[in-house]
Amino acid sequence: MEPPVRPASTGTIIHGVAVGEVLGVSALAGARLIAGERGLGRIVQRLNVMEVPDILAWVKPHELLLTTGYPLRNTPQSLGRLVADLDERGLAALAVKPGRYLDRLPAEMAEQADRLGFPLIRLPDGVGFDDILNQVLTDILNRQAAVLARAEEAHRALVQVVLAGGGLREVTAEVAGLLGVAVAVLDRGDRTLAAAGPAEYLAALRSAPEGSRTSVPVVAGGHHHGRIVACGPVGSIAGSDVGILERAATVAALVVTRQEAVNAVESKYRADFLRDVLTGRDGDPARVAARARTFGWELERPVTVLVAELDPGGGDERAAQDRLPACWAAAVRRHDPRGAVAGFSHEVVAVVDAAADVARLAKDAAAAFAECAPATFSTGASRTAPAVEGLPDAYGQALKAARVGRQLHGPGAVAHFDQLGVYRLLSLVGDTGELHAFVRETLGPLASDDDPENADLRRTLQVLLETNLNVAETARRLHFHYNTLRYRIGKLERMLGGFTEDAHLRLNLTLALHVLRMRGI
Repeated sequence: MEPPVRPASTGTIIHGVAVGEVLGVSALAGARLIAGERGLGRIVQRLNVMEVPDILAWVKPHELLLTTGYPLRNTPQSLGRLVADLDERGLAALAVKPGRYLDRLPAEMAEQADRLGFPLIRLPDGVGFDDILNQVLTDILNRQAAVLARAEEAHRALVQVVLAGGGLREVTAEVAGLLGVAVAVLDRGDRTLAAAGPAEYLAALRSAPEGSRTSVPVVAGGHHHGRIVACGPVGSIAGSDVGILERAATVAALVVTRQEAVNAVESKYRADFLRDVLTGRDGDPARVAARARTFGWELERPVTVLVAELDPGGGDERAAQDRLPACWAAAVRRHDPRGAVAGFSHEVVAVVDAAADVARLAKDAAAAFAECAPATFSTGASRTAPAVEGLPDAYGQALKAARVGRQLHGPGAVAHFDQLGVYRLLSLVGDTGELHAFVRETLGPLASDDDPENADLRRTLQVLLETNLNVAETARRLHFHYNTLRYRIGKLERMLGGFTEDAHLRLNLTLALHVLRMRGI
């Protein structure tokens, strides 16, 4: 008779052995799998002995449960339900030693085990539980020791990569060599930052089935920077390899953080230099051009200055301001690899070849910035600056174009300085109260929207002025009958004065309508 023992677990063991491999130890040479063959891949991490009826309160996941059936000798009918209960609690398998207390295992028990893929094992008569415990635990501990040794080797290798100043390329190469699979680091947009390993598995990194691909997030400072992905033949990435990938992800996060710190310092130097150039504080043009080339910028050519300003009220301003320079830098690289770009406190400034397609460049930057929605930015473009000396004036033009463009067209506007026309002059009036007074004095009751008809009459007046008082053309554009338009002109003159005969009044009316069009005035 097996001595009754207190139900106990061997403790939590991180790595285990498959049930099929457990059956290969010498103590289980005579053991026979009765049912549940589909579950032979279940992992055994602990062993437990069942010698009390209420074993369910003591079991833990991934246990191999051994029993003589002693607790159930008077109720063999409950064995069928026992399999389902153990499977529900995540046990690896049940090994039964029938004979003294249990003549045979009920058919229902085997049926349940087959249905659930839960291994049901019949132990040989002559084997003792202590032999099984010793041999299986020794196997598990040996495997764990091997896994820990491999993880320690990986840790030392990865730390050496960092100490030697290596980057993501060296990290992926080291992990690919250790695991014998393809490894890549992907950023948040799923773009590959670095990769190493067999080409056929690198190509399948994003489309490979789950059984051959494993992914671990790269997190640093509470920010998600992407993920590290390993891909190889099905079954080649073991559970123990995930620990190595997690260590690699930690090292990758350190590399990313280090690179971000370096980039932040370099960005500050670039921004300070470009700010000095654009404000005329950086002296000799030849020296400016030479220093710009050290940053990879070419300023000794005809260029256009672009200013991108965040629009107000666009959500998380700090996150948007952090993202905006990167979006513009990527867009400028595609359109003009020698172009200069830097982030200032509330704007991004780019200096690009005068032949670059400014509208397309701004559109590409906006597409990359879309992930920061609802935040948007408005873009202003300067006239062509033929030399370094003209950059301060061009910067002022671009800044003005961005701000007036937003007033005219709303958030997300793209405006060129030469297209601003009279709005450029109106924007120079700092006293908005004076502008309001001018609109009220010139348009009279039409300056207000209290009456719905006012907006309609302003539209009629605007088209009349645009067509130089051509009544027939105005009627055609507004889809009015000629006589209807003549009636409206009479009504407008009674409200505003004889503008059809007074050129100065027409000028004032045109300016007042322009002021009304400018947002924020």
